[in-house]
Amino acid sequence: MEVDAMSAPQAGYRTAVNPAQVNDETLREVFASMGLVSTCGPQMMPLLRQAWKAARISDVPLLVEGETGTGKQILASAIHELDEKRRRCPFVTVACGAIPESLAESELFGHARGAYSGAHAARSGLFLSARGGTIFLDDVNDLSPNIQAKLLDVLQRGRVRPIGSDEELPVDVRVIAAANTALESLVGERAFRADLYYRLNVIHLRIPPLRERHCDLEALILEFAARHKALYGPIAAVDEQLLRRLERHPFAGNIRELEHAVQRMLFAKSTGDCLTLQDWTSQGTAPPERRTADVLQSAVAQSWLSIQQGLMSLDGALGSFERALLEEALRSKGMTRKALAGKLGISERSLYQKLHELDLSIGMDRAESTGSRDSGPRPMTQTKGLSQIA
Repeated sequence: MEVDAMSAPQAGYRTAVNPAQVNDETLREVFASMGLVSTCGPQMMPLLRQAWKAARISDVPLLVEGETGTGKQILASAIHELDEKRRRCPFVTVACGAIPESLAESELFGHARGAYSGAHAARSGLFLSARGGTIFLDDVNDLSPNIQAKLLDVLQRGRVRPIGSDEELPVDVRVIAAANTALESLVGERAFRADLYYRLNVIHLRIPPLRERHCDLEALILEFAARHKALYGPIAAVDEQLLRRLERHPFAGNIRELEHAVQRMLFAKSTGDCLTLQDWTSQGTAPPERRTADVLQSAVAQSWLSIQQGLMSLDGALGSFERALLEEALRSKGMTRKALAGKLGISERSLYQKLHELDLSIGMDRAESTGSRDSGPRPMTQTKGLSQIA
């Protein structure tokens, strides 16, 4: 569990701006002062305007969704600091996935002295610790069904009953919840309570992943370089080749991954004040995924050239890629059909159908027709000149 408390004086900025007169540049400056830098992209400006408005509706729950490393906590903290009503009270961050289920109720809602073995003193809990301010529930999707039900009750009634206590305590706190996966899909899978989702999702904000923010890459890199210039020296520019390479990088860790990559590039750099492609490829900065990205980029370029020349359609390009991928999979040694289907993330039946459609399953059909139903999955046999999977 992680707990963080902040107040407006620590933030070092003012919010006395007429909302009706706020332009894009003002929004960028305000949020940049709180850590959300380089927000020039078309995906980010609507998000900042929504966040600005949400900060002025301080009694309404808010749900922030975004992949790991996109800056959900920074956005939540910024909304709290822009909230005229709550910014002088605590901002408490709770890492829901880090709290053991057996302690979650006590951590969040408190307990009375002697409520259970080892409870030698009363504890107020994090909701009461955030009273008057904001509680940020990070990775709320990790809460157990039991704690989800108790959280729903607190949100509905605005009161907390510590474990082992007969007294209910009022709690005035704004709840900002964050999830690294779409809660709506978890509701459909019955992995998250629908009623709690609707209670949290009064205001919904989605932070786009870094791969959708290519226009922000250069400014982000320069910002991160400036943060570490005391250690590595100043950086004035970013080479165009490096930017093009980074645009193809998947960045599964998003902003956090980029900052760490910038630090490694700064460490690898020996001279000059411009980050280059050489800095990226040095010191192991470029991970194995880069090679995959390069191969895919080459395949895409070749396919597009064929399409432009009228030699191939989009369906033909996709079919060729699927066939080539399955042929490569069939060359694997020592893998059963079940194992191969698992690697591909599809069912055995789907794999069988795909191989049959692509005329790659004749050998398999023969093996299946002669085998016993009770013998379990059989190793794949050679099909049309492809290596046997034994």
